Amino acid sequence: MSSAMPQPETTPILACTVSRDVQNFDLLIEDMEAAMGESWGDLGFAEALAFFGQPDAEALEFIALAIDSDDEDNLVLMGEIITQAKSRGIKVILIAEDVTPASLHQLLRKGADEFVPYPLPERELQSAIDRLSEPEPQPEQSHHNTAHLNKGASREGALIVVHGLAGGTGATTMAVNLAWELANIGGDDAPRVCLLDFDMQYGSVSTYLDLPRRDAVFEMLSETANMDEEVFGQALLSFENKLQVLTAPSDMVPLDIITPEDIARVIEMARAHFDYVVVDMPKTLVQWSETVLQAAHIYFAMIELDMRSAQNALRMKRALQSEDLPFNKLRFALNKAPKFTDLSGKSRVKRMGESLGISIDLQLPDGGKQVTQGADHGLPLASSAPKNPLRREIAKLAQSLHELGRNDAKAA
Repeated sequence: MSSAMPQPETTPILACTVSRDVQNFDLLIEDMEAAMGESWGDLGFAEALAFFGQPDAEALEFIALAIDSDDEDNLVLMGEIITQAKSRGIKVILIAEDVTPASLHQLLRKGADEFVPYPLPERELQSAIDRLSEPEPQPEQSHHNTAHLNKGASREGALIVVHGLAGGTGATTMAVNLAWELANIGGDDAPRVCLLDFDMQYGSVSTYLDLPRRDAVFEMLSETANMDEEVFGQALLSFENKLQVLTAPSDMVPLDIITPEDIARVIEMARAHFDYVVVDMPKTLVQWSETVLQAAHIYFAMIELDMRSAQNALRMKRALQSEDLPFNKLRFALNKAPKFTDLSGKSRVKRMGESLGISIDLQLPDGGKQVTQGADHGLPLASSAPKNPLRREIAKLAQSLHELGRNDAKAA
């Protein structure tokens, strides 16, 4: 019976690995076999460019371009492979081992669809393949409007930075709620406010405000030299038509893939179009941290009344002073500060400031479970818990900052 069955045709090649020597990526071979069976092949760099023009390449769905540090001298060739593949509708998964962020940045800008580090994490290749086959996202709903920015605007807005010196110190809560309170001052004559999430890896501003993450964010950050009002506006999302938000990129990217020049251009563009620009910083210090510090009008360093915060505050102080950076710009804000009647706690706060040689300028009360609940529902405290003590303190801070800004404007 089986001999009478028609013989199957040759299995079409649906994917290819492209590398200098695929034997250097043995885990990739195993994962490709698990994901694609016999429907994949292997090509060298030069062979790939020739193969793209052959009829057999018409069935090709994606290539896995695998490179290591030895291939960084051939980035022009790598970029050409990506360009040629994309021009033929072939998706590209970039697999890299010990490659510098600058090289990754260059290849991602060429159009690579997915990036996976090598050695490959468990099932990460299959996940990347699955994402390639996902349908294109639908246009975003009208309540997530793109910002329309006036060309040539020059507001010279104030830059307010929030930096958590330890995990869980409430930096994102502070940034999100301070930006929202500023955006609601003055009723119909409210200032224009922009919130920038510069934590490229774990930024959660989008979660706190229930906003989607746009691919346009990374595209804009990758091409800031060509950024104009339209490009910047397309990367922003509007929250309730009052607050413009630049979320973290949709995918986790290395913090140093963005240069100080990129960050400076984004800040300059935001300040030109908004009265207040609030930045949520990553806890990690990177090469562009100095750029933000130098540009900041107020730099809130969030801490708590514990040993880790004290140690990190001291390390931050030493790091800035050793590089002769403006440490005096930092305004230390104590989250979950002791209540007014807690004399022992107040004494601990005083001793902490004296032992570190810092001034704790702002003490924020513990907002309790309402803070987490509001964040989980994507709402600022003003909407989810308007009487919360933390919300009231942030609202007072926003009002004082706004009055200070108006007084400075009058004096000028």
